[in-house]
Amino acid sequence: MIIASQLKPGMAVRVEGQIYRVLGAEFHAGGGQQVGVVKTKLRNALTGTMWEPRFRPDEKLEDLALERRTMQFLYRDLENCYFMNPFTYDQVEVSRAALGPVEKFLKEEMQIPVDFFEGRPIGVVLPPVMEVRVTATGPAVHSQQDSTWKEAVLENQMQVMVPLFIETGETIRVEAETGRYVERVRAEKKRF
Repeated sequence: MIIASQLKPGMAVRVEGQIYRVLGAEFHAGGGQQVGVVKTKLRNALTGTMWEPRFRPDEKLEDLALERRTMQFLYRDLENCYFMNPFTYDQVEVSRAALGPVEKFLKEEMQIPVDFFEGRPIGVVLPPVMEVRVTATGPAVHSQQDSTWKEAVLENQMQVMVPLFIETGETIRVEAETGRYVERVRAEKKRF
C-alpha cells in the first residue's frame, strides 16, 4: 500500500479493481482546516482511458510491483503493437489504446523497456521527450514574434504546432505524452 501523496509518474496502482498507470500527481495544500488534495492523472492499463481523480493525501492505494523487460518493437496492426524478447524470441502484444499517444513514437527494431504486471504487458517506457523529423510544414519565417505557430506533419504522421522558423526536414523535440513541441534539435558543427 502507498499513500496518495507519494504517487509518482510511472507507478502502477489498482483503484476500484482496475489497473492504472500514474501519468502525473500534484499535491495541493488545503487552507485553514481543510486538508489538501492530490490531483492525479491516470491511464487505464488495459483500455487506455484517461481518468483524473482527486485523493486525500493520506488515502491508501494499492501500488503494484512491475517487472520491466527490454524488448524489441516489431510492428503494429489496427489494434495492437507487438514486441519480442531479443534473447528468447518470445512475443507479446500490447493494445494501441493502452499505450496511448506514445504509441506513435515506436519505430521498428527499437529496443524499449516494457512493463509487465503478473506476466502481462501493460505499457512501455519511453523518454518524456522524443526527437522526430518534420516531413511537411509551411515555409520558414524569421520574425520577432515568438508566439506565432504553424502546423507541421512529423515522420510518424503526427500533426503538431511549431514556431514559424521550423523548416521541412529539421528534427525537433516533442513531448511524447502530449505531442507538444519542445525545441529544435541543433546540428553539431564540426571542428577541425
